[in-house]
Amino acid sequence: MTDSPLPRLAITLGDVAGIGPEVVVRSLADENVRSCCQPVIIGDEQILQRTADRLGLTHALDGIDNVHVTVPGLIDVPLGIVDARAGAAAFDCLSTTIDMALDGSVDGIVTAPLSKYALHLAGHDYPGHTEILAERCGVSEFAMMLYVPPSDIVRSPHGLAVAHTTLHTSIASVPRLLSKDRIADTIELTHNFLRRVGCDSPRIGVCALNPHAGENGLFGNEEASIIAPAVESARQHNINANGPAPADTLIKRAVDGEFDGIVAMYHDQGHIALKLIAFGHAVNVTLGLPITRTSPSHGTAFDIAARFEADPTGMIEAIRVAAQLCQST
Repeated sequence: MTDSPLPRLAITLGDVAGIGPEVVVRSLADENVRSCCQPVIIGDEQILQRTADRLGLTHALDGIDNVHVTVPGLIDVPLGIVDARAGAAAFDCLSTTIDMALDGSVDGIVTAPLSKYALHLAGHDYPGHTEILAERCGVSEFAMMLYVPPSDIVRSPHGLAVAHTTLHTSIASVPRLLSKDRIADTIELTHNFLRRVGCDSPRIGVCALNPHAGENGLFGNEEASIIAPAVESARQHNINANGPAPADTLIKRAVDGEFDGIVAMYHDQGHIALKLIAFGHAVNVTLGLPITRTSPSHGTAFDIAARFEADPTGMIEAIRVAAQLCQST
């Protein structure tokens, strides 16, 4: 660690067959990034340099620390194609950043996108970053959240946070994975996050699972049997939680400023809405960890990786939010 007042952030290159290296290099060239943190890049130094050269942004690497992590043959991985070598490197880079954050070498981590299938090909059977982070950090109560920082996109002065009760799983499995305690835990994690970003009295809306909030049991009874008791439990712990309410209108109400946070029941219930209104600005934050971790909300974008036309806004926002969270602890 240094004496600089800026937080030291470990930033992974993600899957090197995707746009991860490109958006990292473009972010390093952004003045907002340099003014909010000390970046430490975790990944293959040859790929980092080659990307900077290709973009004409070699100056972006000036003064940047790099922890070299690679696997055999990584430099030969083609852009835009799923490759086990890229999956292995992404896993090793993530593991390195987690260790660095846990031992205090860095204040937080920001991860570029990885490919779940490349992870699988490399022998790492995890649904994604979140589950790896939770396992390595030894936590059982955690959640994935998309956060839109304060902007003209949403009307809440504290931005909008949407946490997900279930993560990367099939739609068919969602009802059996929901429980009163799991929903209540996600409400509490959302409440605590909003307090960290300066929202003293968070207002949290809780989504129903079924259309029309079950229509009094006609379309399902999870609202009455599981979700409503979870909301009541949160309220008993002095959390301003409301619901369950139909997701199609609840998230619009939040965007209009009625709520600071939303708890969704499953991945696409929250992701689709947030990405429609704020694709380039939404930041993925892992809740419940003893370390700070953020990432852009987009994926590896294999289809455009070879064009070198990726928009770095999501990565820049992820770095800015990570720096803010590090300074709020």
